[in-house]
Amino acid sequence: MTSPYHISTLLDKMMSIDKDFRFMATNDLMVELQKDSIKLDDDSERKVVQSILKLVEDKNGEVQNLAVKCLAPLVRKIRDSHIETIVNTLATNMFSDSERLRDISSVGLKTVIGELSHLSSQVTASVSRTITRKLLTAFKNPSVSPYVMLETLDILVDLIHHYGTILSDFHESLLTTLCSLLVDPNPLSVRKRAYIALCYLAVCCQPKLFEELIARLLAGLAHGKESPHNFSVNNTKTFIQAIGAISRQAGQRVSSHLDTIIPLIMYYARSQVDDELRESCQQVFEILAICCFREVTPYIGEIVKLSLELLSYDPNYNYESDEEDEGMDTDELEQDELEEDDEYEDDDDVSWKVRRASAKCLAAILGSRPELLTTFYQDVSPILVAQFKEREENVKADIFAAYQALLHRTKLSFVEQSNVSTSDLDSTNSPQALLLAQTPTIVKALHKQLKDKSTKTRQGCFMLLTDLVSVAPGALSNHCGAIIPGTLVSLTDKAISSNVKIDSLMFLNVLLINHKPEVFHPYINAIVPAVLSAVDDPFYKIASEGLVVLNNLIQILCPLDDATKPYDYQQYVAPIYTSTLKRLKATDIDQEVKERAITCMGQVIGCMGDRLLAELPNCLPIFLERLKNEITRLTTVRVITQIARSPLKIDLSAILSDTLSLLATFLRKNHRDLRLASVVSCTQLFKVYAHVISPTLIQEVVQELPGLITENDLHVSQLVLQFLSSVMATCPADSVQHMVDTLMPNIIKLVLSSLLQGSSLLAAMDFFNKLVVLQIMEYDRVVNLLTTAVYSPAHSSGPQPSPSSSSFVVHRQAFRSIAKCLAVTCSAVPSNQQKLVSQFVADIQNPETTDSVKLLALLSIGEIGQQSDLSGFSDLQHIIINVFSSPTEEVRSAASYALGNICAGNLSKYIPFIMTEIQKNPRRQYLLLHSLKEIITCRYSGEGLMHALQPYVDDIWSVLFQHFESPEEGTRNVVAECVGKLTLLEPQTLLPRLQENLKSQSAYVRSTVVTAFKYTISDQPQPIDHLLQNCITDFMETLSDPELSVRHVALVALNSAAHNKPSLIRDLLDTFLPKLYNETKIRKELIHEVEMGPFKHPVDDGLDLRKAAFECMYTLMETCLDRLDVFEFLSHVEDGLKDHYDIKMLTFLLLIRLSKLRANALLQRMDKLIEPLKTTIYFKVKANSVKQEYEKQEELKRSALRAVSALSCIPDSDKSPQLLEFVNLIRSSSETSELFESIQQDTSSVNMSSTAGDSMDLS
Repeated sequence: MTSPYHISTLLDKMMSIDKDFRFMATNDLMVELQKDSIKLDDDSERKVVQSILKLVEDKNGEVQNLAVKCLAPLVRKIRDSHIETIVNTLATNMFSDSERLRDISSVGLKTVIGELSHLSSQVTASVSRTITRKLLTAFKNPSVSPYVMLETLDILVDLIHHYGTILSDFHESLLTTLCSLLVDPNPLSVRKRAYIALCYLAVCCQPKLFEELIARLLAGLAHGKESPHNFSVNNTKTFIQAIGAISRQAGQRVSSHLDTIIPLIMYYARSQVDDELRESCQQVFEILAICCFREVTPYIGEIVKLSLELLSYDPNYNYESDEEDEGMDTDELEQDELEEDDEYEDDDDVSWKVRRASAKCLAAILGSRPELLTTFYQDVSPILVAQFKEREENVKADIFAAYQALLHRTKLSFVEQSNVSTSDLDSTNSPQALLLAQTPTIVKALHKQLKDKSTKTRQGCFMLLTDLVSVAPGALSNHCGAIIPGTLVSLTDKAISSNVKIDSLMFLNVLLINHKPEVFHPYINAIVPAVLSAVDDPFYKIASEGLVVLNNLIQILCPLDDATKPYDYQQYVAPIYTSTLKRLKATDIDQEVKERAITCMGQVIGCMGDRLLAELPNCLPIFLERLKNEITRLTTVRVITQIARSPLKIDLSAILSDTLSLLATFLRKNHRDLRLASVVSCTQLFKVYAHVISPTLIQEVVQELPGLITENDLHVSQLVLQFLSSVMATCPADSVQHMVDTLMPNIIKLVLSSLLQGSSLLAAMDFFNKLVVLQIMEYDRVVNLLTTAVYSPAHSSGPQPSPSSSSFVVHRQAFRSIAKCLAVTCSAVPSNQQKLVSQFVADIQNPETTDSVKLLALLSIGEIGQQSDLSGFSDLQHIIINVFSSPTEEVRSAASYALGNICAGNLSKYIPFIMTEIQKNPRRQYLLLHSLKEIITCRYSGEGLMHALQPYVDDIWSVLFQHFESPEEGTRNVVAECVGKLTLLEPQTLLPRLQENLKSQSAYVRSTVVTAFKYTISDQPQPIDHLLQNCITDFMETLSDPELSVRHVALVALNSAAHNKPSLIRDLLDTFLPKLYNETKIRKELIHEVEMGPFKHPVDDGLDLRKAAFECMYTLMETCLDRLDVFEFLSHVEDGLKDHYDIKMLTFLLLIRLSKLRANALLQRMDKLIEPLKTTIYFKVKANSVKQEYEKQEELKRSALRAVSALSCIPDSDKSPQLLEFVNLIRSSSETSELFESIQQDTSSVNMSSTAGDSMDLS
C-alpha cells in the first residue's frame, strides 16, 4: 500500500523549481494513482488535487500534459467534493485569457468526462450538471471568442452524447442556446458543432422540446422560401444540415415531419442559388432514405427523379466533344489522350459536389429497395450507365458505387427469391432480364474507361464488372471482345499499380468461372501470356492471383468433362508447365503462393498430364517434398486426390508407395481436416492404383484405421467405411480378410451406436453388402456378428444402453441400424433369405423371446420386406399383427413398421388386409394407420413405383376419411400425413376433395385437412405445385378460424410453405400477415387459473399459438424479407420481448438475425428494444422459487445478452446513446460483465470460423 509519506514527498517535488523534477514527480504520482492499493485520506486528496490543478497551469507544456493525464486515474480515487473542485477549476480556466491554459483545461475536462462512466450515477449526474452550467454561461458573453465557443461546444457534444438524459433540467436552455448559434454571424465551424450537439439532444429530449426544435428549423427554412429578399444561403444550408444530422440520430422522431421537411428541401434542391446548398439537400435525402426507411417511401420516386437530374448537372463542361471522340480511330484517340495530360480543371467549380451527393443518395436508395428493382432497371440504370463518362474521378467512383449497390441488391434478391418459380425470373420485366438487356450498353460505357489513365477509374470498372458477372453469369459471353483487351492492358502495363493488376486478375478469374469455355477460345492467344506474366510477377499477391486465374484457365483449355477436346492447346502446355513449375520449386516465397502453386500444378497434371509424360519424373517428387512439409501437406494431399481422380489415369507409381506411407502417418494426426483429406486420398488412390499397391502398404494404412472408426466423428467414420469398401472391391479377397477381421470390432461398435444415421449408416450398409457379395466373409458369420449384441448380450463388446433404455440390451437406434445392415446382407445372398426370415418369425412367435429380440426381428422383417416380396410366408401378416397386443410400446411400433413395409413388397395381397383390419379392429387403428403411412411414404419416396399404389388410392382415401374426425390427436396427425402424401400421387383428383372439407362444421376435420395440406408442400418441385398456388388462399383462410387448434395448424402450414416453397405465398403476404400478426398478441380471455392443491396456477391457452406465430415470422424473415414491412414486423417483435419465456427466446433469435439482415431498421427502433432487454437481464427470481425458475432466468439472461451483443456489432451502433449506455451498464455490473464478455468472445470466434476457408479448397 502506498504510504502518505511517499505521496507527500511526491507533492513536494511537484512544486520544485526544476521542470524535470516536476515532470518526474508527476509521472511517479500517476503510476501510484493507477495502483488499486492506493488509499488517500481527505487531506491527502485535497493536497493532490490542488497540486495537479496547479500543474495544469504550469509554464512547461510537458508537465501540463502529464498533469492532465493524471486526472483520469485521480477522479476514480477521490471523493465527490474534490471532483467538483477539479471540474469547477477547469471550467473556469476555459475562459482564461491564456490560450494555452484554455487548451489544456479543455483537454482536462474531456478527460474527466471520459471517466464519468466508471463513477457512481450520482457523481456522474452532479459533475455533468456542474460542467454544463458553467459552460452555458460562456454563450451569454457576447465578447467570447469563436475559439472558446468551439472548445465549449466540443465538450457539450460529449456531455449530451453520453449523458444527455441526466441533463434534462438543461435541455430547454441548451436548445435555445444552440439554436441561436446556427445563424449568422457565427462561423461555419461553430454552426457545425452546434447542430451536432442538437442532433444528440434530439435523441434524449422530451417530445415537446423535440417538436420545438423541429419547428425552429422548419421555420428557418420556410422563412428563406417565403422571403427571398431576406434569404441567407449560409443560414439555410446550416438548417438543412442540422435536419440531416438530427435525422441520422433520431430518424424515427423526424419521420412524422417528413410531409413538411421533404417539400422544403426539394424546393432548395431545385433552386439555382448555391451548389453546396444543393449538395446538402441531397445529403439529407440520403440520410432520410436510410433512417426513415418506411416513412420516406411515398417520396422515393420524386427523390430519385431529382437525384438523376442532378447527377448530370455539370454546367461548365461539354460532354458532346467526348461523344464525338468515340467516333475517332483508336490510335488517334490514344494519341489525343497522350497529348492532353491535364484534364479540365476549374477551382471555382463545385458542381461536382452536387453530382457526388446525388450518386451517394441514389446508392442508398438502390441498395435498400428490392421491391423497386424493376423500376430502377427501367428508369435509373440507363442514366447511371450514361454517366459513367463523368469527368471528375471521385464522382465517377461514386457513380460506379451506386450501380454496384443496384447489382448487390439484385444479387440479394436472387438469394431471397431462390424458391420463386423459374417463369417469374425469366419474365421480360424481371430485374434479371432487364439487366441482361442493358449489358451491351454497360459494356460500351466501360470499354473506354478500362483504358483510362486513372487507377481509381480502372479499379472501379473491374469491381463493377466483377459484380455484374457474379449477378448474371454468362452475361458477357457476347462482349468478351470488348472487355478482355482492356483487362489485359491493365495486366501487362508495367507502369500500372499493383492494386489494379490484382483487381484485373480477380475480375478475369470471375469471368472465366462464370462463362462457358468456348467463349474464350478466340482470345486464348492473348490471355495465356498475360496470365503467365502475372504468375512470374515478383510481387507475391499478383503471383498468387495469377495462379488462381491460371488454375481456371487450364480447365477452359482442356475441360476433363469434354472428351472431344474442342481446342488444340498443345502450344500452351510447355509455357504453362514451366511457369507453374518455377513457382512450385521455389521455397522462399509466400505461403499463399506455395499453396496455390501446388494446386495449380495439380490442375496442370490432371488436365494435361498425358502430354507431360517426360516431365512427370521431375515434377512428382516435388509433391512428395511438399507432403513432408507441415505447412503445405494438407494442400498437397488434396491435390494428389485431384490428380488420382483425373480420367487421364496419370502414372503416380514413382511416388505412390512413399505417398501412401505418409498418408498413413497423417491418419493419426490431431488435425481433423488433414485426417479427412488423407482418408479421401487413400480411397481414391486404391480405386485407381490398387493393382500396383502391395499388401504391405495396405496393411500399413489399415493399421491406422481402428482409432478413426468411432461415433465421436461420424464423418471420418463414414469416409473410412467407404475406403474399406473401395479396398474390398479392388483388392483380392484373401489379402483383405485379415484387415476386415482387425477392424470388425470397431465397426460393430459403430453399428451399435445411438448416433449412427444418415450417410454414415448408408456407408455401413454398403460395407456389409460388399463384405458378403465379394465373399470377404461368410454370410452366417456376418449375421452372427450383427445379431450377437441382441441375442447374446453377455458376449457383446458394444456400447451399453443408458438406464432410460428400459429392458433393451442396446440403444433403440441401434436396433434400426442392425436391421438395415441385416437387410442389405440378406439381399446379397437371396438364397439365405428364407432361413433368416423364418428365424425371425419363430422369434416373434416364441413367448420366451425377450423384447430386444422381438424388436430386432420385427424391424429386420420390415427392412427385408421393403426390398423383397415376403408373401410366400404364410400368415406373416397375422403373426405381426398379433404383436400389436404387446405390452411394450417399442415392440408395438416395430410391428406396425414391419407390417407396413412387408405390404410395400406385395400391395395386392396386403393392402386389402390392412384396410379390413382398420375397419374391424378400432383398438388397433392407430398402429394400422401407421402401417398404412409406411406404405404410402415408401411409395412416395421412390423406393417403389408410384403407379403401383394408384389402384388403391380411392379405397385408402375412403378409409382415411372416416378418421378425419377422430377425437385422438395422434390418430388425426397420422391420418393427415397419409392424406397429404396420398394427395401427391393424384393431386388433380384428391386436392379438390381436401379443399371441400375445409367447409366442414367439425373443427377436427378442418384441423386434419390443414395438417394434410402441410404435407403436400415439399421442398422439391412437384406436379402439385401449380394446383397449390391456386388454392392456398382457401387453406390459409383457416388462420381466422374460430377454433384455436385449427388456427395453430394453419400457422404451422404457413410456416411450412414459407420454408419449403416461399413462391406459394410471396404475393399473398399482404393478406396473410395481418392474421399472422394478430396471433402474436396476448389474449386475456385465453388465460385462466387451474387449482393445484392449495395453489392456483395460471394457464395460457394462447401460448402455443403465439409460439407458432413467432416461429412463422422467423421463417418469413429468412425467405420473404423483401416482402415484409420491417417496421411493422419489428413492432410485433417488441411485443414479444415482453411475453412469456418461450416467446422471449424466439424474439431474441429474431433480433440477432435482424441485426445481420436489417441493421438500419433496428437502429431506428433501438429505444423501444433496450427497455425490455434490460428488464429481462436484471429480473430477479423470487427467493422461494424452484431450481427450474433460476435456470430459466439464467438462460433468458444469456439469450438476451446474445441479442445485445448482436445489436452492439451493428455498424454505427455507437451512434445510439441508449445502446451505448446499456452496454456500459452491462460491462460495469458484476453479475453481467463476465457473462457478456464470454458471449462476445464466442460470437467473434464463430464469425471467424465461418469466414475462414481456403479459396482453392479441392475437398
